[in-house]
Amino acid sequence: MWRIGAAGLCLLLPLTGCGGRTAADSARAEVQHVLDRRAAALVAHDASAYGETGTRAEYARLRALPLASWSYRVTGVHRTSSGATADADLRYRVAGYDRAPVDVRRTLTLGRGAGGAWYVTADRPARRAGQQLWDQGTVTAVEGARSLVLGTGRPRAELRAFARMADRAAPAVSHEWGTDWSGRVVVLVPRSLAGMAGLLGSPASDYRGIAAVTTGEAGGSGRTPADRVVVNPEAYAGLGDVGKQVVLTHETTHVATRAHTTAATPLWLSEGYADWIGYLGAGRAPRAIAPELARAVQDGRAPGALPGDKDFGFTGDPTELAQAYESGWLACRMIADDWGAARLGAFYRAVGAHGKRPGAVEQALRKVLGTTPQRFTARWRDYVTKRLG
Repeated sequence: MWRIGAAGLCLLLPLTGCGGRTAADSARAEVQHVLDRRAAALVAHDASAYGETGTRAEYARLRALPLASWSYRVTGVHRTSSGATADADLRYRVAGYDRAPVDVRRTLTLGRGAGGAWYVTADRPARRAGQQLWDQGTVTAVEGARSLVLGTGRPRAELRAFARMADRAAPAVSHEWGTDWSGRVVVLVPRSLAGMAGLLGSPASDYRGIAAVTTGEAGGSGRTPADRVVVNPEAYAGLGDVGKQVVLTHETTHVATRAHTTAATPLWLSEGYADWIGYLGAGRAPRAIAPELARAVQDGRAPGALPGDKDFGFTGDPTELAQAYESGWLACRMIADDWGAARLGAFYRAVGAHGKRPGAVEQALRKVLGTTPQRFTARWRDYVTKRLG
């Protein structure tokens, strides 16, 4: 057996100290230490200590965000000619709103001072990760009684208006759905449609004409229950007061029902239920709420079946998309009218509890409503024709 002496082994492995610790491990530990200090300074609102770890640009953008926690976990360090880049998982929690930390992937650029200490020069979304609101500018925060509205590039007065509507939406949702949710909602209002798309990590064309969406995590991994209502300020601005309130109540319903919305829940039910609560008290007739479906019925083109998930795609035909939403709304309205609002909520929960799509609706129809898919669909077609014909 050919043996290498201890000195020779160290020469063959230049990144390994004779004690067994690599230079890469050392750099990763040093970077982690800097990011730990940076996170602690941010939560403590210590601008001076934050500045000691590198650029203060993010601090200025983030200082209005009420944070319960903020931490990085370094997953990789890559040396460059001028310093290094670090891959990290950022976990943060908004005080009073997030039950668990939001988890997002970040890429940090670091330089090294004359004494060898690392410092942060940039902190940006990782490749293929969505932006966070502070990536788009300084965050302004307005807190309501049941809401937190965070905006960039929007007047504070506009954000206050969002908070007032969100404060009305939350109790309206609780009145119908129940109180098994936080009863509070976070609303993100970016500068533009492009800003909305950046938060969602998708092309702006996907959301043109869409006033708002709800996501488990804006730009996040989807593994935690931190819901955000993300507004498209361009489409939202074109709505009247009633329409704006309907949108906020609809999205707040998604926040409330998140824990019971699973892979088993069809979009006609989740979107229809959110619309049903959203339109309660709006004082609008069915034909005004469902104009596209009404036109189809009056033209003899009444739908024969409830819409499938693919009919709710934002990038499809806008008329078909409208009809899909309107069909789901009328299905949920029919359940509330014929079986009662409490049964509608129980049906929603029963479908979600099934876990898997096959058999979920069928089982809930039988157990909660005492009917079959065929009878339910026929009843819904008759209901649509009577209300819109």
